[in-house]
Amino acid sequence: MRYTQLVKGLSISRSGFGALPIQRLAFPEAEALLRGAFDGGINFFDTARAYSDSEEKVGRALSPIRDQVVIATKARVADTPDMFWKYLETSLSMLKTDHIDIYQFHNPKEPPLADSPIYACMTKAREQGKIRFIGITNHRLYNAVNIIESGLYDTLQYPLSALSSDREIEMARQCGEHGMGFIAMKALCGGLLTSAAPSMAYLTPMPHVVPIWGFQRQEELDEVLALEKNPPLLDGEMMAKIERDREELGGGFCRGCGYCAPCAVGIEIHNCARMPFLLRRAPWRDWVTPEWQAKMEMITLCVHCGQCRTRCPYELDCPALLQYALKDYREFLKEKELS
Repeated sequence: MRYTQLVKGLSISRSGFGALPIQRLAFPEAEALLRGAFDGGINFFDTARAYSDSEEKVGRALSPIRDQVVIATKARVADTPDMFWKYLETSLSMLKTDHIDIYQFHNPKEPPLADSPIYACMTKAREQGKIRFIGITNHRLYNAVNIIESGLYDTLQYPLSALSSDREIEMARQCGEHGMGFIAMKALCGGLLTSAAPSMAYLTPMPHVVPIWGFQRQEELDEVLALEKNPPLLDGEMMAKIERDREELGGGFCRGCGYCAPCAVGIEIHNCARMPFLLRRAPWRDWVTPEWQAKMEMITLCVHCGQCRTRCPYELDCPALLQYALKDYREFLKEKELS
């Protein structure tokens, strides 16, 4: 396993463990996966208060080796200082620890600034030793730029992959120039990249950037551990593959973040909108079950209220993507003689 200094005073593995998917696992399975990652050399684990029981699973698995791991978690910006402390104490309890290495505001529309009483709570918590570093996550590029320029945060978590735009890559570099660590979420673009190699190769030249891979299965963990032993090179062949992926996906693809939800009629927008890519870039049979056919047909119920479009941090035309996805899906089923 390779290691790097995410931020001054914090050395972590070049690959982190994204603990959102383990909320779908039973406790014994989650514990085995977390401990397997640690045994493989991963010492950085990222979770969130919003990921149902993920914090509790991380706490159970890692508390016996707490002094050997770096734990990051996140909570939404509290409405009041009392609520901030309640969120923090809950996370400390679930994680079975007396401190959190990186405590992050979870995707705020307006990042707390120095004059915010909630940011003051963060600094007080750091003074008390309950957190070590102040972090923030976001999906909006203009927010990310403002966060870096504010100088208030030790780390930024933002989607970054081999398919990221030049503006996003430049923003990540600026983060390093300001001495901030960059935690790269969605390095597989929400499942649209079927191999970790391109993003790992693309992000490795930036030592302050650490991707967190969302692990749910042993084979996913095995792939990343194998790549860490034999790191992929960003050579001509790899760049050619990345350029092909960029050409196919373009800039208007859904990253699967889910911030478009809830839908007024119950459409699972973040998966339905990217269905044309999932059918062709993942095992397609997983997406043509009767359950998924019913979910896709729910697109016909869209009332075009536009709420999903206003919530999308990437400013995508979600209703238009959904209509195209349904048309493509029906044609795919017909092609496979499944309709």
